[in-house]
Amino acid sequence: MDQSDADDDVITGMKLQEADTGPHQLHMESWISCAPFERLLQMEIVAAADGKATVSMPFLVQYAQGAALMHGGALMSLADTALVMAIKSVLPPYTHFVTVHAEVDYSRPVTRGIVTARATLTRHEGRKIFGESSVCDESGEQVLTFSATFVIPRDAQIDHVTFADSES
Repeated sequence: MDQSDADDDVITGMKLQEADTGPHQLHMESWISCAPFERLLQMEIVAAADGKATVSMPFLVQYAQGAALMHGGALMSLADTALVMAIKSVLPPYTHFVTVHAEVDYSRPVTRGIVTARATLTRHEGRKIFGESSVCDESGEQVLTFSATFVIPRDAQIDHVTFADSES
């Protein structure tokens, strides 16, 4: 592959040097809704309330790695997103928080179907939030466990994002 081929964006066909690389202004449907990356992965928020969340996504060919298995990064993104939605379900709307630590253990490959992450908050200590997610394939077999730590920054204002369900 020559460099010009490597510079092409597979999804849009545009040269990467021509892509808008930010900063970006986002408009979100609501506080608990999918961001552009999550929509790209076709994630669906099934439930998010009381520090728990369930999020699903399909295994499309675009999410395959070189052995035709679902890419681990896609699975980890699903687990992280479920945990984010669990956090959003208990924080005041429009509170900014960031992942500062994450651990993942993969237990079996995904070869087809819909994968589902179920997340639960385990602790909330001051500005730190801890939680866990488990991802299962469509037969209910666990394929991944995930734990993460999030922090609410001292300046918790979200910039560059508007929400349809808010005046912010």
